[in-house]
Amino acid sequence: MQSFENEGLSFAGGCLKVRLMDGWRTIAEQESKGAAFVVVTVAAQRGSVPAVTGAKAIIDADGLRAGTLGGGKVEAKAIREAQAMLAGSGSCELRTWNLQKDVGMTCGGEMTLLFEKVAPAEAWRVVVFGAGHVSQALVRLLATLNCGVEVIDTRPEWLDRLPAGERIRRHVVSAFEDGVGIVTPGDFVVSITQGHSTDRPVLREVLKRFPGIPFLGVIGSAAKRAVLLRELREDGIDADLLKNLVCPLGLPLGGNDPAEIAVSITAQLLERRDARAAGRWPA
Repeated sequence: MQSFENEGLSFAGGCLKVRLMDGWRTIAEQESKGAAFVVVTVAAQRGSVPAVTGAKAIIDADGLRAGTLGGGKVEAKAIREAQAMLAGSGSCELRTWNLQKDVGMTCGGEMTLLFEKVAPAEAWRVVVFGAGHVSQALVRLLATLNCGVEVIDTRPEWLDRLPAGERIRRHVVSAFEDGVGIVTPGDFVVSITQGHSTDRPVLREVLKRFPGIPFLGVIGSAAKRAVLLRELREDGIDADLLKNLVCPLGLPLGGNDPAEIAVSITAQLLERRDARAAGRWPA
């Protein structure tokens, strides 16, 4: 059995399995809560060091959550480095420290530590105004993806046609624009209501409340877009905001069948989502 004693610390190799089990349990708990954290693993060691290869520590913004790198100065330094990673953009780094020169310990060994940041994926939510034929196909398709779908309509009988599921939430409103209260700044919003007269107030309210909305699209033709842009300018919407209004909605593929239209809209939403994540589209 491997053991190590230094500066009042001890680490027995026989305890490693138990500590790792605790670490994996904590990792699962942190992920289920959607919390960001860093897993620090001893990837290699040389000489006199306070932990064996494979030892892990799970660190979040508040400090050490589980595991250990042997305690003392090396663990304190690892916690600081992990918290700096949480606050920055790095996601995976390998660092080798000479414990005497880099950490200020009396022993002269070296430790190579792997820092891996685990951050929850940004939640993707699509808000669909309208539960008609195209929306029926669109919502079913979106529900197969890793996103939440909020569907808003004034007609409960159309909402009732949608499948029940944890990714689909249905909202009955008196007027379509009342559903804008459900929208949040990071949502992708599509308006597929009963027509121009009900799309316009939805678009107006979304743009007024959320000028930085990442995606706002409305089903219709190029002629409808021209009319909407004129009317929304009359409603006091800035021309710069209207440049990002997507109409016609969907990529130019497929035919007029609701299922094919749903595919074209979903493809466009995915295209914009990925472009935004890669920094190729305004946030």
